[in-house]
Amino acid sequence: METFVESKELRVSGARAILVGIVMPDGESFPEDQPLDELAALAETAGLHVCERVLQKRTSPDPKTYCGKGKTEELRDLAGKLGANMLIFDNELKPSQQTALTDATGIRIMDRTELILAIFAEHARTNQAKAAVSLAQLEYQLPRLRNLWSHLERQRGSLSAVGGAGERQIEVDRRILRDRMHKLRTEIADIERRREVEVNRRSDLFQVALVGYTNAGKSTLMNALTDAGVYVADQLFATLDTRTRICEIGDHKLLLSDTVGFIRSLPHSLIAGFHATLAEAMHADLLLHVVDASHPAVDQMIATVNGVLHELEADKKRALLVLNKADRIHSVAMSNYLREQHPGAVLISARSGAGLTELKASITAIIEEGEIRKQMIVPAGNGKLLAFLKSNTKLIEERYEGEDVHVTFLVEPRFERKIDDLLSGPAR
Repeated sequence: METFVESKELRVSGARAILVGIVMPDGESFPEDQPLDELAALAETAGLHVCERVLQKRTSPDPKTYCGKGKTEELRDLAGKLGANMLIFDNELKPSQQTALTDATGIRIMDRTELILAIFAEHARTNQAKAAVSLAQLEYQLPRLRNLWSHLERQRGSLSAVGGAGERQIEVDRRILRDRMHKLRTEIADIERRREVEVNRRSDLFQVALVGYTNAGKSTLMNALTDAGVYVADQLFATLDTRTRICEIGDHKLLLSDTVGFIRSLPHSLIAGFHATLAEAMHADLLLHVVDASHPAVDQMIATVNGVLHELEADKKRALLVLNKADRIHSVAMSNYLREQHPGAVLISARSGAGLTELKASITAIIEEGEIRKQMIVPAGNGKLLAFLKSNTKLIEERYEGEDVHVTFLVEPRFERKIDDLLSGPAR
């Protein structure tokens, strides 16, 4: 008998799905003016066909079936009428709720977390991203094995796996999952150590990381600033792997990194798994928080990203808010609102190039505001230090007097120790 973890029958692409959401008094489920829009976009990205959207107003979720017995029966009948074979809930369900819903409806039950994990699994390209996604999926699946096996057995026209031999098979799967999770954690820890070394090696350059909600235009901005040729698509989570390129802005050479996008209710296991991928954001000197300024839920998106940055302990870093997709804002009132709400933000269109000059000027100002003016006498034979000063500082004066060179320059604090080491070291 195959194990659950070897089964290929849980793929989601091509399924016909009904989206289900609950509107609660606290209003935290989703913005009420775009009910289930984001879940629909996630479903589309995963290759699903959305048959219908169902909203229910409740004071709180039903502890057994999340949406209550009556609504569950309605969903079962609606699925039969529309030929839907999946229900997707816009919240993370408890394992017991998934089991109860599966038993009551007889079709596949998926929640927002599992859907996001499926998309990440499809889009992961590097070993690092694949390991992070695999670990998050296994952590999600472990407490849900009974429900997932029940679903598979229904597909096969049998219920044998939920009793006797099936119980033993579930225990086998639990051991397999735990073993794989242990190996993946070890692999990810090794990746994090290597990534830490890589990031530290880059410390000679000012580091800028692009962060933001998924599909905010980070990769488009990366290409606009560096000609990097990063893959761009109008879909959620088109980029999962960090890409870093050298970028020259004015007189400054810096490292620019594109990172995975965030989203509302991003699974905590994914945030933890992508800790190595997000190392650029955590070690950056400046975060460019890219926002889709044309989106009606722009404020909620900004809050979501800030929440994830807090979880990564990167929320204290210097950040510049970049209001992207300005070419899609057709309301003067909206533009004025954004400027009033976010003073200091830069309004741009990465696609058309509008506002990029202002953005570069803002980045330059941030770099230069921390520069220190220094004077130094360097032995003329210390070519290594002189070359370093020319490459990494802004030389104001360079005057040769006998065997010495008198230099005056502006330098970022990060380079002071390196300069002192080169000055005190052997001349070259």
